[in-house]
Amino acid sequence: MEASPPSSPPELDAAERIILRWDSTASEEARERMIFEGHRDEVDRYLQAVDEIQRSMSAASLAAASEDEQAKLNSAIQIAMARLEDEFRNILLNHTSPIEPDSLTSTGADPGSSSSSHHFSADHGNDHSAEFEVDDFPADDDGGSTPKSAAAADELLSRGDSSNTSSYRSTSSIRELDLIPSDAVIDLRNIAERMIAAGYLRECIQVYGSVRKSAVDSSFRRLGIEKLSIGDVQRLQWEELEAKIRRWIRAAKACIRIVFASEKKLCEQIFQGIGTAIDDACFMETVKGPAIQLFNFAEAISISRRSPEKLFKILDLHDALLDLIPDIDSVFESKSSESIRIQAAEILSRLAEAARGILSEFENAVLREPSRVPVPGGTIHPLTRYVMNYIALISDYKQTLNELIVSKPSTGSRYSGDPTTPDMEFAELEGKTPLALHLIWIIVILQFNLDGKSKHYKDASIAHLFMMNNVHYIVQKIKGSPELREMIGDDYLRKMTGKFRQAATSYQRATWVKVLYCLRDEGLHVSGSFSSGVSKSALRERFKSFNAIFEEVHRTQATWLVPDSQLREELRISISEKLIPAYRSFLGRFRSHIESGKHPENYIKYSVEDLETAVLDFFEGYSVSQHLRRRSN
Repeated sequence: MEASPPSSPPELDAAERIILRWDSTASEEARERMIFEGHRDEVDRYLQAVDEIQRSMSAASLAAASEDEQAKLNSAIQIAMARLEDEFRNILLNHTSPIEPDSLTSTGADPGSSSSSHHFSADHGNDHSAEFEVDDFPADDDGGSTPKSAAAADELLSRGDSSNTSSYRSTSSIRELDLIPSDAVIDLRNIAERMIAAGYLRECIQVYGSVRKSAVDSSFRRLGIEKLSIGDVQRLQWEELEAKIRRWIRAAKACIRIVFASEKKLCEQIFQGIGTAIDDACFMETVKGPAIQLFNFAEAISISRRSPEKLFKILDLHDALLDLIPDIDSVFESKSSESIRIQAAEILSRLAEAARGILSEFENAVLREPSRVPVPGGTIHPLTRYVMNYIALISDYKQTLNELIVSKPSTGSRYSGDPTTPDMEFAELEGKTPLALHLIWIIVILQFNLDGKSKHYKDASIAHLFMMNNVHYIVQKIKGSPELREMIGDDYLRKMTGKFRQAATSYQRATWVKVLYCLRDEGLHVSGSFSSGVSKSALRERFKSFNAIFEEVHRTQATWLVPDSQLREELRISISEKLIPAYRSFLGRFRSHIESGKHPENYIKYSVEDLETAVLDFFEGYSVSQHLRRRSN
């Protein structure tokens, strides 16, 4: 509203009367009614009266006024400012309501949506260098749960979180809402102009900030953002934090792109152009506390104790914050809000460092995992399942980790002089990304650790079977993940395949050479006629030896386990191809010599068909009692 020309004293008197009429300290009517809720003519008259008083208080006018007149003017302006402050607060309160739920969603693409559901659990220690224990390793990853108390917030947030696209580094996702109707904005601006002109800037900002901060707090509650200090966050159990991280990622997008962006727009609508950076001051008065509250959570996670299961949620946080950085820079672009931009950038850097540190410590922990008790039946070790599930998830984050990890792993040199550390030839892996080299290094140290564990078996056969099972599992996990297979590469995969096949061959040699040795001709013939010179006593001993050795192998190896059905069948076929023809031939050559003597059934206990059936029991992982029941049947 344009100011009126200089007034005559009667006009000043009229302005003072209007001001005094609305003095709430002196008038019951003034206390019960609000000017800006009445007729517009009443509003215009009051604003003109305030303008009149303010013009009269200019330096030139005051110089010509008496002390009594100056006192009257000062009193009038104080009354007017107190009234305008009340009107300002009332307009804000009347038009401040929680943002509609639908408006808090649909904040654009979800940068971590393809991986943000990942959950990995391992409770293995209390410090950064904790070693893994066998019992700490779950077989597979599973989904986390969300506390019931946050169900409403999660339901709200999930409405805008269905996209599966990757991050796009764009500020186009900012959605500025009109928080207050335009006519109310005009009234607020008119009041703000006069309060600031009269030197009541601080009061105006305080009123504005207190009301709008309450509105922001209300939106935070709807989004499930709790008032937690860094210490509060770090005292929470990780399982509880996982749910809070998922909620924070979604809520942070709504806060930055909608809540804070809309508050900034409102500040600009009301205050921009009135004075120097007053809109920025009001904006920071409103959102600085909530912004610090929002980022304190991410900061607490970034400096929390490191452990392997935290990696994926930390990466989710990193990706979400990285995607929000352009929006944060846009919303908090002013000099007065620089601290918010700096805090966000520092948190992003700490999250990246935490991810790198966790990966490095994970490598060390895999190498040093200390369990010495052999797993029953030579099956897949829990460490193998844990590590391979872990690096399969790592491969899902390859885009992020390829940006964060720029150096290849420290292999043998990391543990200088330690003979228990494997080495890795980088020359044959030239051209691979640092992340791929880290994953291959983890597989190398996993195999190295497993090789050490295999030596705790007293039987060489099961030691080889154990290595076969575990290396085969590693190969299958790589083949089952396109991302992991791409990074590891087919050349290294063929090398791994050769290792488990070599372990299978070593198992067969360790077990079946001694069995097949019983079926040789050497030592069965006596001097003299070759055609009739078979020593029946030697032959009987040979059959007894075969029966005893095979029975022991059958009794023992029926309790061993090859969990992969195809590998189990291939191994049985390979055994049968060696055992069955040799036994059939031996039986064909020497059966008549045994059957012509006494009690042949004591020596020829197995038919060829019996052996074929017995081989089918191998590697089923039967318990001893199960095996005995099968034998009795």
